[in-house]
Amino acid sequence: MRGSPEVPPPTNGSRIALGRTIFFDPGLSDPPGTSCASCHAPERAFSGDHGSSIGVAQGSRPNHFATRSTPSLLYLRYVPRFHFHQDDDAIQPSAVGGFFWDGRADSISELVRQPLLNPDEMNNRDSAQIAQKIAGSRYAADFRREFGEATNDPEAAVSALGDALEAFLTSDDMAPFSSKYDAYVRGDARLTSLEARGLKLFKDPDKGNCVSCHRIYDTSKNPERSLFTDFGYDAVAAPRNRFIPANADPEHFDLGLCGRRNTRTPTEDDAWCVNFRTPSLRNVAVRQSFMHNGVFKRLRDVVAFYATRATNPMRWYESGVKFDDVPPRYRGQVNVNAIPYNRRTGDDPALTDADVDAIVAFLNTLTDAAYRAQAGTGARPVIRK
Repeated sequence: MRGSPEVPPPTNGSRIALGRTIFFDPGLSDPPGTSCASCHAPERAFSGDHGSSIGVAQGSRPNHFATRSTPSLLYLRYVPRFHFHQDDDAIQPSAVGGFFWDGRADSISELVRQPLLNPDEMNNRDSAQIAQKIAGSRYAADFRREFGEATNDPEAAVSALGDALEAFLTSDDMAPFSSKYDAYVRGDARLTSLEARGLKLFKDPDKGNCVSCHRIYDTSKNPERSLFTDFGYDAVAAPRNRFIPANADPEHFDLGLCGRRNTRTPTEDDAWCVNFRTPSLRNVAVRQSFMHNGVFKRLRDVVAFYATRATNPMRWYESGVKFDDVPPRYRGQVNVNAIPYNRRTGDDPALTDADVDAIVAFLNTLTDAAYRAQAGTGARPVIRK
């Protein structure tokens, strides 16, 4: 596996409890009413869209939307810090880890600042405004007991807020390993014939080849070894989501990893453009949108896209332009070499429709116990204008 996932040491229970309270506080947005849980809904395995139907979450104000889909916050404790990894047989190093789709935050404490201060998300003006809200909250006394003098300085207070949220988000409750797949690798459950076929296709390097990026070790009885991601980056060229307001500008493109800022690593090099971090597939069947831009609303469409992007591209690119959400100068960087991307238009795809159904059935086994009632119910019909 590329990278070494880092599991933080156990944190005291009072800090975890404080972080949980903060996570559900709707008073931290401007205007009030939007909490972290509004977009990272517990019933959706801590992913969600805050009532939006366009694939990305609505912010605290009407007609303001995030620019990327909302990932699940489960299993964040295993995400390594952003770094470059050099395989012995690789020509150039691989980017690994970091938080967000472009790895731009190296810690959860740093991560939480960005939605709090983003005008299209929670819309706080500055750290002083957030600190003032903390001071007037129902958990203010607990916050002072936990962090002491940190509450006297706005920047320190926001950092402390991030530390509390990090304690909650890396707690044992946020890494349950309670899916059918986890029971299967422990030897406590059996897959159906369709699920077992899906697992075989998922691993087959000549068919799905999903495991090349969504790493698993199903021969181990320890489910922590199967995080269904290598934490790496890839340029898969998801179709353009024309419902994202920023995409009304035909010159606007999300450049992914090469847009990472405030770093001493060479991620601004053009070679990293349009690469996005491989998400974990745990609880993927609970999600309401898929890909970094939320363009897909059904899990089956995602698997079918991977299977047929090369053989029938115009099935997916409604604009009629292949790789239409990638600037023309970077389209040569899209992954066209790995299976199943390495076929030509008109060839038979690596996966049949029945194969796609089998993989989807297997992916449903990755849903933790608390979210099984929501699996496969994420799609809302999108009104085509």
